[in-house]
Amino acid sequence: MSRLALSPSLFALAALGVFAAQAEEAPTYRTVNEIVAASAPSDWRQPDPETTLYLELARGRVVIALAPWLAPKHAVNIRALVREHYFDGLAILRSQDNYVVQWGDPDADDATKARPFKTAKATLAGEFTVPWTDTMAFTRIADDDGYAAVVGVSDGFWVGRDPKAQQIWLTHCYGSVGVARGNDTDSGNGAQLYVVSGHAPRHLDRNITLVGRVLSGIELLSTPAAWRTPMGFYEKQEQRVPIQAMRVAADVPEAERSTLMCCARIPRPSPISLKPA
Repeated sequence: MSRLALSPSLFALAALGVFAAQAEEAPTYRTVNEIVAASAPSDWRQPDPETTLYLELARGRVVIALAPWLAPKHAVNIRALVREHYFDGLAILRSQDNYVVQWGDPDADDATKARPFKTAKATLAGEFTVPWTDTMAFTRIADDDGYAAVVGVSDGFWVGRDPKAQQIWLTHCYGSVGVARGNDTDSGNGAQLYVVSGHAPRHLDRNITLVGRVLSGIELLSTPAAWRTPMGFYEKQEQRVPIQAMRVAADVPEAERSTLMCCARIPRPSPISLKPA
């Protein structure tokens, strides 16, 4: 039986033809800079100062955007804690490499030393999901996901969705802000907060309440990891990074606010009340 043999040059040309055909079929991806350059002014908005927090450290300011439509009770309670100056003078307590950075009261587990709450509630039921409605805009990411039926972006936040159960929730992605808690789902109130500073621990989705994301300054939370302690908690006071203050942006003089722009506002299911229940 005779065989048709291709010379090396003809084989290379044939291979290039296949690669060229595949390249034509492949989707065109744009860099972040290209997307921003192609955007219109209407694609951007200033963060709402009533739902924006400033975490002030000696090294600079971390700007956090709350998502009250996804965790309304916690958003109210965290703003109450901030406005009663609960976080002022506390510290970053934990830095677990490639995982999370956490801050709060180092004496929270000692009833005789713990900083008291004034107007804020001591415990809140976990807010892991909210009902999905068709009024919510949602940009889907086509990639498959092992933790949600579909994933995407809504109102500038990374979210997961379950179309069958009609639920939506925040996801543990880089920069997400969560409420630390104990074993009980109602053992957190926002007095201990953490930021995902490494890989995305998506197994925590719908197990721990997420309240927002860092808009600016996440690099300021890159404190030295506590390698030899359980879960990265600092054992000595001198290892902790002091918090100078934490403020709601609306309470800061306009001239002193951070100048930031984020994605345009997207329709939400209903007006969100920022008043305590």
